[in-house]
Amino acid sequence: MGRFRKRMFEDYDDYDGNITNDERYNLAYKRMKRIKGFYSHLMIYVLVNIFILIASANRGIIGNEEFWRWETFSTAIFWGIGLVIHAFTVFGRNIFFSIDWEERKIKEFMKKEANQKWE
Repeated sequence: MGRFRKRMFEDYDDYDGNITNDERYNLAYKRMKRIKGFYSHLMIYVLVNIFILIASANRGIIGNEEFWRWETFSTAIFWGIGLVIHAFTVFGRNIFFSIDWEERKIKEFMKKEANQKWE
């Protein structure tokens, strides 16, 4: 995934601020297409897995099938792993712990340290 990630984000990292509006538009368009692709993937994931769960529940009600079987949830689990990987490729690894978060935490720790009285 490293080579793909580098190629995907290299458009944003190499610029020194001297980009034209057309280049900005092209970068924004590429990013929008990646985000739109992820949300389409997420929507299809939810719809297909709802269908699978409803079908399994109906088989359990009508027949003697058990709902809590591995076969019922295996598609959701493995496809979910793929969906998480897709999210990381679209949004980057720093979805939860961005640079802004790191800076806020450092300031918070420094403030706590300053407020503590050591004797």
